[in-house]
Amino acid sequence: MKINNFKIKNIAVITMLITIFSSCSTIKELEYNVTQNPLHMKGGDVTLQINGKFIEKGLNAKAIAEITPIFFCKDGNEIPFLTEIYQGPKAAGNGKVVPAEGLSFSYTSTIPYQKSMTEGEVKVRILVKMGTKDPEEIMSSKIADGTIITSLLVDLDDHVINSKECNFKRINSFSKSATINFSKGKNNITSKEMKDTDVKDLLNFFSSSMQEDSRVDIKSIQISSFASPEGEVDLNNNLAQDRGNSTMKAFINKSKRMKFDTGKDKDFYKITSKGEDWDGFKTEVSKTDNEDKDLILRVLEMTSDLNKREKEIRNMAKSYAFLEKQVLPQLRRSIITVNYEEVGYSDEELKSLVSINPDTLDLEEIIQASLNEEDINIQLKNYNNAERLFPNDWRVMNNIGYIKYMMGDTDGAGKSFEKAMAITDNKIVSNNVGAVRHVSNGKSSDEIKSLFESSNTDESKYNVGLIQIEEGKYEESITSMGETKSYNFVLANILAEHYDDATDALEGMTNAKSYYLKAIIGSRTANTEMVLENLKLAIEKDASLKDLAKKDREFIKYFENSDFLAMF
Repeated sequence: MKINNFKIKNIAVITMLITIFSSCSTIKELEYNVTQNPLHMKGGDVTLQINGKFIEKGLNAKAIAEITPIFFCKDGNEIPFLTEIYQGPKAAGNGKVVPAEGLSFSYTSTIPYQKSMTEGEVKVRILVKMGTKDPEEIMSSKIADGTIITSLLVDLDDHVINSKECNFKRINSFSKSATINFSKGKNNITSKEMKDTDVKDLLNFFSSSMQEDSRVDIKSIQISSFASPEGEVDLNNNLAQDRGNSTMKAFINKSKRMKFDTGKDKDFYKITSKGEDWDGFKTEVSKTDNEDKDLILRVLEMTSDLNKREKEIRNMAKSYAFLEKQVLPQLRRSIITVNYEEVGYSDEELKSLVSINPDTLDLEEIIQASLNEEDINIQLKNYNNAERLFPNDWRVMNNIGYIKYMMGDTDGAGKSFEKAMAITDNKIVSNNVGAVRHVSNGKSSDEIKSLFESSNTDESKYNVGLIQIEEGKYEESITSMGETKSYNFVLANILAEHYDDATDALEGMTNAKSYYLKAIIGSRTANTEMVLENLKLAIEKDASLKDLAKKDREFIKYFENSDFLAMF
């Protein structure tokens, strides 16, 4: 590494020092090396590092030297770095003592980056004090240039997430039931019973399912039959079976009249005889307002033998008339259950309906139609209708925000994402709110980082990677971005000095900013051809890059190159 020197070259100053100090220089030649030149902005700061040495007898034994590197900006602004104080062994003060044999030193100072530091240079001001004499100021020649600001080329393209959550099912399974009641000890079905509302509704449903435009596909019919627990167990079991058979026969006869195909497989019709309905008895007793209902239930619970229970029931029925009127009749029954599937709209039907009559669709159908749509303008129209009809669903608000973000309407996207967050805060919404706030603010904050961290998705990890570039954590940024070979991934690799990885990731990228990054790689790897070729392509695609390039300290060693200058 090249070692530079700066000397006290001003003849008048040297003459004055010789006069004052009886022909002895107060401070002699300093050897120094600036670790990074030009300086770099990293994480919003600029750090100057100098490794240097006072040569033997480099500082007068009685002198104090205040050394301050200063950034002289092109616009005239002067920004000082940290002042270090050195003194000879016989000087009174608190500075670092420089012995006669000399002293090696390391200097580091970090200051916040200011925009005016884009162009400028660093010099060192040495203020030499000797006793009570007036201090003398010595200014070095340039020791470093500044400032490389490549990290500011980060493109805040925060990734947002479109919710794919949809509960739409093309085929849904349902069941519909009706109850047929029987007289005590009987299994025949009366014509009056077949006219009950629930039975008529079931038969009407059955009839409508056979229409050409019906979306109903009946899969099976189940009949569960019961007897009230007030006779002999065997008789009641047989009675329940007979009631099931009667119910099935009546239902099949009705089906034939409606031209329903009864030639189904053996599993289509199924009778399940439940026998004595003790569970039903408990339920019906519990529903009454009789003051002794708890006593009745306790007696039953204490009696496990079914025949004894039946005897207890008969005895109770004599004492408690409400059992005969309100409870036992409800247990003499068969339940007909029709199991069916309802086939939903096809994708083409949904596309048509959401376009011409969205109000006829439910929320899941509109979302399904929107997820199937490729045109984002139509997607937005669909979701706007969904918002009108279903204003409290976070998915609708989130996906409106996603589409607007993709359209470049960051403000509109932010409003929709905030609405989604007001409804629910989940990992998708957290990421999206954080992304818009990051892009809108142009910088990160603890709140934004917290939103991304709580999301913990691939998209939020990428977004964290952008923040890490801003923070100067380049290696961490590369890890966060994972397999996303984006412009920013390339930038992070350049900043981390992984030039081969950056070049590989750039393959196939042909926009202006990617060519600009290729030119930077060329400059950092001393490939002049790569610099000139890609810088020319970048400027041809985006003329605004011309102003950036001609003062960009990434290219400072080309500032006098004729081919470089010819581009401006």
